Amino acid sequence: MAHSDSAAFSIPIPSTRALYWTLFLNTQLLAVLGYVLYTDGEIQSYGFLLLGLVWINVAVWVLSTVNVEPPTDRLRRRAIALSAGYFLLLAVAGGLVSAGVGEAATGFRLAILPPGWGPAPLYSGYYVNITLLPAYVLGYIALAWLVYAAIVDTAGSAKAGVLGLFTCISCSWPVIAVVGSTLFGGGSIVAASALELSYELSTAVFLLTVVLLYWRPTLTSMLGGR
Repeated sequence: MAHSDSAAFSIPIPSTRALYWTLFLNTQLLAVLGYVLYTDGEIQSYGFLLLGLVWINVAVWVLSTVNVEPPTDRLRRRAIALSAGYFLLLAVAGGLVSAGVGEAATGFRLAILPPGWGPAPLYSGYYVNITLLPAYVLGYIALAWLVYAAIVDTAGSAKAGVLGLFTCISCSWPVIAVVGSTLFGGGSIVAASALELSYELSTAVFLLTVVLLYWRPTLTSMLGGR
């Protein structure tokens, strides 16, 4: 009976991964409370706050769960070069890095934004501007890691990995989507609408890209080839 009672009232012990995620989520909650209580900022849109946390959590999930078998040295160098180039392309297309403002440059500052989007280090320079929103930085790193994993996992050779990258729908269309939204956001009414929807749109593109980079459809497979 004693053994039976002990089993009946035993407390389940969470796995290490579940414990880490619980601590991580609680840390985010404390960060939100700290932002509200101890900064001059206020949360004007909980939707905006939620989008930033979605980026952070999905990116951390990707980086903590996607494992890659160690490739050959030559393939690893090529995969690193291609995924780093992909990250830089996303950073430029997504506005993390942009052209400078010349004499109007103001240097470094720290923008106190809601958790997920901030605190964000900003640099306004003569030749270059850098806007390091944590959600986008982590999100783009996660996408670059998925591209690295795709190259390594699908490469029978380094050449096959390169060709797979350039035929990968999920790798290329996010860049086209970001550039397209930038080009079509020039008019007054269109620009206002683009600003209101830009975070929602970028989040949708990010989430769909993560899913597609797991699936990894290529032009060949989409057309029914083998």
